[in-house]
Parts: sequence; structure tokens; C-alpha cells
Amino acid sequence: MASANLGTELDLTSLALNLNGAEYEPETFPGLVFRIKDPKTATLLFRSGKLVCTGATTLEHVQKAVKVVVDNIRKAGVKIEKVPPVQVQNIVASADLGQPVNLSSVVITLGLERVEYEPEVFPGLVYRMTDPKVVILLFGSGKLVCTGAKVPEDVEKAVINIKEELRSADLLN
Repeated sequence: MASANLGTELDLTSLALNLNGAEYEPETFPGLVFRIKDPKTATLLFRSGKLVCTGATTLEHVQKAVKVVVDNIRKAGVKIEKVPPVQVQNIVASADLGQPVNLSSVVITLGLERVEYEPEVFPGLVYRMTDPKVVILLFGSGKLVCTGAKVPEDVEKAVINIKEELRSADLLN
């Protein structure tokens, strides 16, 4: 997820009428949802001029998506001086440890202060890692989701760290 600011207030009702495929239901959500196919992303536009782009797989795709969105907004009659700089807010990535993991044992190993595990509510274990500062959702299958990273290197470091922690506790080969 990345955000940017267009530097101008937006009339979302007017934009909804002029942007092909835009979805705007202010009684449900205060932003306008604008999806594009290349790159496949969804951009949330708000009255303040702030936008949030989700679904991109690379920074280049985020920048391309924002440019496409800005071009479409301009065609709809809104004056925007330049394409705004983009700031990555959150990277979500998945990985596979390659083998099943006993989540009950992981809770004991990783410590109760950084782990939430309520299998009746959610099938995964929530692990709040401190270095890097990310959240890992770990599943019994050995698959995991890492969220909260700002740079790809933090995702890589988090996966290496959790593998090392689980190996050192003999919970992973």
C-alpha cells in the first residue's frame, strides 16, 4: 500500500460520474474506489486530495498506477500540477517455510508477550516481531504472511529471523 497527495481538494461526486468504473458510495465509505487493469490496482481517492494505492507488486507498478490515476483525473477536468511523490506505507508478502509447524509449541518458544494465538477465533498465530518491526501471521501449514514492512529487505529479514528462531527451538528442520 502506498499513499500520495494530489495537492488539491476533490469533488468525489463529480469524479465518480466522470471516471469510468469508479465506485463511490459515501454513505458506506468516504472515499472513491478507482480500479485499473494495468497494473492491476485499486486506488482510494479522498476529498482532501489524498490517495491510497493498493494491490501493486512493485514500486514501479505503484508509480505507474498513480500516474494512470492522475491522468484519468486530469481528463475528468481536475487541475493537477504534477504527479505526486509516492510513499510506501505497508508491504504485505507471503512465504512458505516448507513444512508444517506446531503452533502451540511456537507460542511457548516465541513468548506470550509477542504472540497471539486463539485457534477458535483465527487459525493462524500472530507474531509481533521487533526487529524488523513487522507482524507475521504463521499458519500450521508452514505458510506465513508478513505485513507492516516499509522496504522489501525488512520482509526478507523477518522471514530469515523467524526461520532461525524456529530452528533454534527445534520446531523447524
